[in-house]
Amino acid sequence: MRMILMAAVLCGAVVATGLASVEVAHAAGTSTSGSETQKSKARPTQKSKASAATKTSSAKRVAQKTGRTTHQLAKTKKSTRMARTSTSAGRAATRKTSRAAHGTSVDHEIASAVEEWQGHDRLAVRSGSALVIAQDGGEALYEKNASIVVPIASITKLMTAMVVLDAMPNLQASIAITDDDVDYLKGSRSRLPVGSVLTREMALLLALMSSENRAAHALARHYPGGLPAFLTAMNRKAAALGMARTHFDDPTGLTSSNVSTAHDLARMVAAAYRYPLIREFSTTPGATAEVKGRELQYRNTNQLVKNPTWEIGLSKTGYIREAGKCLVMQARVADRPVVIVLLDSDGKQTRIGDAIRIRRWIESASASGKATPA
Repeated sequence: MRMILMAAVLCGAVVATGLASVEVAHAAGTSTSGSETQKSKARPTQKSKASAATKTSSAKRVAQKTGRTTHQLAKTKKSTRMARTSTSAGRAATRKTSRAAHGTSVDHEIASAVEEWQGHDRLAVRSGSALVIAQDGGEALYEKNASIVVPIASITKLMTAMVVLDAMPNLQASIAITDDDVDYLKGSRSRLPVGSVLTREMALLLALMSSENRAAHALARHYPGGLPAFLTAMNRKAAALGMARTHFDDPTGLTSSNVSTAHDLARMVAAAYRYPLIREFSTTPGATAEVKGRELQYRNTNQLVKNPTWEIGLSKTGYIREAGKCLVMQARVADRPVVIVLLDSDGKQTRIGDAIRIRRWIESASASGKATPA
């Protein structure tokens, strides 16, 4: 019996020990499992934190890049705006320059005159031959090739006008334009058709103001003794005025054999100035002529006569290819009457520009109290 009890106790102890071992093992397993679980839970959290950190770093880098890009874009836009502003300003300046350049031909020559101003003692004149002299004679204020004999084109018409008026004709009498008055030498155009009838006074006005060739020729034809007598009277008048190097072969100036010098023409201008009708007609800005029942508008060939800053007492222009552009004037400059002769000018507005330069030269010298040397 005692043996049975001991065996039972021993078995109970063994069972108890086994159970304790199982419990310990279970507890250890549970602890291990909990630790693993915590580690497992901890790893995703760390991964999430790392991912978030990575995203944050990437975001910062993107932001930095974006910031730099934005800054660059801002710079680009600013540069673009500045370029556009500069371009707009350039275009505006170009438009202003274009308008100023597209202005009238006189404005262009005024600017040229200012640029070429070289002081009181120097004067840049582009015309081939030029003379500036006091109207009452004396020493020349300026001269350039003034003694060279050259064709004078329609400057001739000043002599034509003097010879017509010297004959004291009836200025209200009518004269007719015929085929004899047509220019077959140069083929120049005229607004007076053959068969036109106008008064001698109107013909004289058109000849002096608008350089109308048929009108001038008709005046010479209607001179007592006809055209040959008129040409003789022209050359006689030139000799009487001391124009020793001058010759006339026709009353219009269309032929290049009508020649003179700047000095001789200054004498002619001073003489023509003594005729009130020549002064009036040569400086008339414009007029209307009735021709065959039609009213025709004529204007002065010298645009300066319309300029209020000029005080011009007599004017005549001329042009044929052999003579170039020509201009003679009596004008009051710096409160001083002077005669200006400009011959053989190349450009369309060169003679006008030369006249402006000459006036500025005289005015500047007068304002400074200096003489105007030749």
